Amino acid sequence: MNRLFWFKEQAEENVNEKQKQENKKKRKGKGCLIAFLVVILLLVISGGVGWLFVSSEHREARNLPLNAVGFSRLTDGTYHGVYLGGKFQWRYNECDVTVTDGMVSGIRITASVDPNADNPDTNMLYARVIEKQSLQVDTITMSTLTSKGYLQCVENALLLAMQ
Repeated sequence: MNRLFWFKEQAEENVNEKQKQENKKKRKGKGCLIAFLVVILLLVISGGVGWLFVSSEHREARNLPLNAVGFSRLTDGTYHGVYLGGKFQWRYNECDVTVTDGMVSGIRITASVDPNADNPDTNMLYARVIEKQSLQVDTITMSTLTSKGYLQCVENALLLAMQ
């Protein structure tokens, strides 16, 4: 009888040990799941904060007014324009605008935070301004907000040419 009791006790211990191991695995699995969810939550929060910064900058650039220049009242000369680039200065640039015979005859970038500022697309944008004698031109595809920054710089220079 004593031997039977010992086997029964051993079986119960084995069952208890297996249950303990299963409980450990479950706790470990829950811990990993919680850690994973915390990481996902932190990524979502940081992405949301980043989006707030980017969207405010984009909203500001999208709403730049480009209509203050009367192209019929320009005084000859070379004028320096600066656009500070918005809230975070991502689109900072400077340009020189040449006015000859009352018309814009040349635009040249003198400084920019954009490493691709002196590319064919930017030159094409300025060529459109010279051709139409207006800032209401088609912008660079996929660079609308940056294009508006370049045009704002030109507008700032032309405002000096109107005085």
